[in-house]
Amino acid sequence: MHILHVVGARPNLMKVAPVMSALKQYSRFRQTLIHTGQHYDTNMSDVFFQQLEIPVPDMNLGVGSGSHARQTAEIMTRFEPIILERKPDLVLVYGDVNSTVAAALVCAKLLVRVGHVEAGLRSFDRAMPEEINRLVTDQLADLLFTPSEDGDRNLAREGIAANKVHLVGNVMIDSLVRLLPAAMKQRLNGLPDRYVLVTLHRPANVDDDHNLKILLQSLLEVNSQLKVVFPVHPRTRQRIADFEFDASQLDLREPLPYIEFLALQRRATAVITDSGGIQEETTYLKVPCLTLRNNTERPVTVTMGTNVLVGQNGAGLRTELAKVLAGKQKSSAVPPLWDGHAGDRIAEFLDKL
Repeated sequence: MHILHVVGARPNLMKVAPVMSALKQYSRFRQTLIHTGQHYDTNMSDVFFQQLEIPVPDMNLGVGSGSHARQTAEIMTRFEPIILERKPDLVLVYGDVNSTVAAALVCAKLLVRVGHVEAGLRSFDRAMPEEINRLVTDQLADLLFTPSEDGDRNLAREGIAANKVHLVGNVMIDSLVRLLPAAMKQRLNGLPDRYVLVTLHRPANVDDDHNLKILLQSLLEVNSQLKVVFPVHPRTRQRIADFEFDASQLDLREPLPYIEFLALQRRATAVITDSGGIQEETTYLKVPCLTLRNNTERPVTVTMGTNVLVGQNGAGLRTELAKVLAGKQKSSAVPPLWDGHAGDRIAEFLDKL
């Protein structure tokens, strides 16, 4: 059985790694890995491939950046000949980036089976491009592998047949569990015992001058209480420069490889973020997470985990951070099946097809 995996951005790598590793244990599977090049930084991507022990992609489509329409169309144009040539039995797509929906569209039109890993997540906010990608991909997919029970409920409400949906757990957590021992060995030279880790990249936060100014000023206020460690996404760094905001008081760093970032995350007093995946990782690590958004496609991190939605106006951030510093953060638990074996469950299911 020939399984073709499609990735397009760094978060996809943490998801594909455990699935490919689990499938290697079965002799019946032949695997191909295609990177669309939707987001691709050679230096950083190479480190991620090494740390996650992912094989070098069989092909990189080199799509690069662009508008959502242009990027999605370019991926489809370059991906279609690969499907026609290689004729996979199943294509696995991951997450909610443009590569995910573009590959699913191509396969649906060519009558090639598609499996969506991390299916069923919903923010119910169609202003987020990722929400459109999630909705369309799940309608097209033949197999939907969900990370949590809310995903199953969302798909049932949208009319997806129950026999297509399979609750397997969170593949992101598989990568975290495997690499956490290596992260614990990392030395955090020059950092105090208590610090706040920050990531910031979503358009709603960094492309809006008003929101960006409020958030940066809030981070400066946080920095007066606890050191702020801020690995800066290239796009965010450019926006800060364009905005001419003096953020030099913050500990601004280049983007970090996975293990190094995981080490910072594990030891942080709190994490301030607008990332989806970090909401999940902090929940597993039992680290307080303050999310700079009004909604999340991962509500289980709020209902069960350490995540709190603090909005974008700064007031919620100050209130919730004060609770954390006072030792009054919310109680939490790790959701079911977030145990490091989601990839194994996907492989076991596919072996039975």
